[in-house]
Amino acid sequence: MTEQTHEKSSAALYGGIDIAMKVPPHQYEATIAFYRDTVGLKPIIDKAPAVGFELGPNKLWIDEAPGMSQAEIWLELFTDAFPDAAEHLAKKGVVRCDAIETLPEGFRGGWIVNPANIVHMVREAGAW
Repeated sequence: MTEQTHEKSSAALYGGIDIAMKVPPHQYEATIAFYRDTVGLKPIIDKAPAVGFELGPNKLWIDEAPGMSQAEIWLELFTDAFPDAAEHLAKKGVVRCDAIETLPEGFRGGWIVNPANIVHMVREAGAW
């Protein structure tokens, strides 16, 4: 068996630590109670008013989403250079959807969707 090596380019993408669950208002409190009281995940309290839980090495954020009728999962990808990653993704035909949620002015990242319409934030690791 030969060992493969992968050279990391500035357009390289790798998994982030944040998972966002966008939940409609009528399910929001029950969803928080589920992860806190039923599952017993450790809450993340240093980002109030955001509600999060430790999910192994990841962070699960429960976001109230008034415009949604059902819950969605949003994932995070990191890159060392967002402009290069954005160019790479565009060349591969990946759909950008930056209008889905406003990001801060000058933020080094953006929103994409995969072929199954799962939203991903692509951002430089220090961008937040």
